[in-house]
Amino acid sequence: MKNISLRLKMFIFSFIIVLFSIATSGAIMIHNLSGAFEKEFGARAIAIARTVSQLTDVQNNVGKPNGFEVIQPIAERIRLTTDVDYIVIIDMKKIRYSHPSESKLGTVFEGGDEIEAFSQHEYISKAQGVLGYSIRAFVPIMNEEGTQQVGVITVGLLTPKWYNLLDEYQFDILISLFWGLAIGLGGSVWVANHLKRQTFNLEPYEIARLVEERSGIIQAMDIGILATDERGNVSFINRLARQYTHFFEQSISRKELFNGTWLAEDILQQHEIYRPLLIHDQMYLVRTFPIRILDQNAGYLIMLTDRKEANMLAEELTGIKMLVDSLRAQQHEYMNRLHSIAGLIQLDRNDEALSLIIDEITDEEEIIQILHDKILDYSIQGLLLGKYSRAKELGVELTIDDDSKLADIMSGFSSGDLVTIIGNLLDNAMEACFECTYKDVRLTLIGDKHYLYIEVQDSGLGIIGLPQRIFEYGFTTKQKEGHGIGLALVKQIVESNNGNIQVESTVNIGTNITIEVGVIEEQ
Repeated sequence: MKNISLRLKMFIFSFIIVLFSIATSGAIMIHNLSGAFEKEFGARAIAIARTVSQLTDVQNNVGKPNGFEVIQPIAERIRLTTDVDYIVIIDMKKIRYSHPSESKLGTVFEGGDEIEAFSQHEYISKAQGVLGYSIRAFVPIMNEEGTQQVGVITVGLLTPKWYNLLDEYQFDILISLFWGLAIGLGGSVWVANHLKRQTFNLEPYEIARLVEERSGIIQAMDIGILATDERGNVSFINRLARQYTHFFEQSISRKELFNGTWLAEDILQQHEIYRPLLIHDQMYLVRTFPIRILDQNAGYLIMLTDRKEANMLAEELTGIKMLVDSLRAQQHEYMNRLHSIAGLIQLDRNDEALSLIIDEITDEEEIIQILHDKILDYSIQGLLLGKYSRAKELGVELTIDDDSKLADIMSGFSSGDLVTIIGNLLDNAMEACFECTYKDVRLTLIGDKHYLYIEVQDSGLGIIGLPQRIFEYGFTTKQKEGHGIGLALVKQIVESNNGNIQVESTVNIGTNITIEVGVIEEQ
């Protein structure tokens, strides 16, 4: 058989199949036709069952007294509309809440093949029911929240008898067999010569779907991706890569696209590379991979990541940006004071210089002592000290409420989480006061192992529109690049710990943001 050509193999195989089909005629064809009906009936039944199981009226009335008064009309209406033979809905005790025969309502379902459906399984079953042999689909009914199973729905279609099918489709079967022979023999030759060796035994529709799926996935990725063929021409480029390279034409070579950069060199033929690349005054992180098919070079895969976006996201996620800004503000404030002191000494005004030093030391010692006494965590102490210096630099009066006391970090939170939350809230509060005459920000921070309360009040311009929109990812009232992430991250951290965020804002008066997580323990 190995020496026989594929064309001859398919010819012989097709001929034998058709002859066997003719010899066994009715039995095999009816069996196949019956199987096709069963498959179609099963798919139809399970689709209808899934739809009915999602109806709110059904979910809320299964298992309730007199629930059939609501469920039965719905089930019968759908049964008549979809032309199925019966729709039976039962609760977890197998009590019927719908049935084509109303006398069956309230009775116990006794099919015997419904057991698995009570374990949240859906399936298709062939069984002898009250109305005859049928194909029926079992689908669990969950409550409206989707957390608990409340019942089971079965949709059934009675199957036709085999002799009815044979009588109805006798002529069609013979015609199908005849044309199957002719088309099968001719098609086998054509397929053997032109398709099989080129398509990895995949059907054309499978190839088309595979290409579309891969393309859709790559286009949706948040990194720039492009591929080249063995000649160096760009064979694929996704949306983000076009944006990064400013290339929107149909075709171009890799050397032309990255002219003057290391990507235009032949070095990436050898091995995987990971290094930065400057394109159009923007820095990217680039990874290249050689593509090999059957041990032959077939091109290259190039992935571009915006280094600025990557760094910005990392800073937002870890809270580094907040801490760096706080330290910078503190350094700037100290430099201003040192310049003032140095100027007074040069002017031989030593008493005033000494007074300024004492005032500065006293003020600094006072806030440090407050933080030391009230805030247990050193990271939060450092953050608040930095924000205090930043507020003084901006001319904002930052006050830590006398009731504030952080005895411990609440379970589920880390110091980094609190740095992210408090830092973002204070930054936004201080920025809201920039254009105001009266610039006041007040922080209340109370917390222990079981409870966390954070309140930030400002006398800023307030929020125009819906206050809760400030927590949407990407939403910002600022024109600067990189905003719209911090408060969305705050909301994500709080809600992941089952916390609550409240926002109250009045235009030209100020904003009050309150975060509360857990339950305060009674002393």
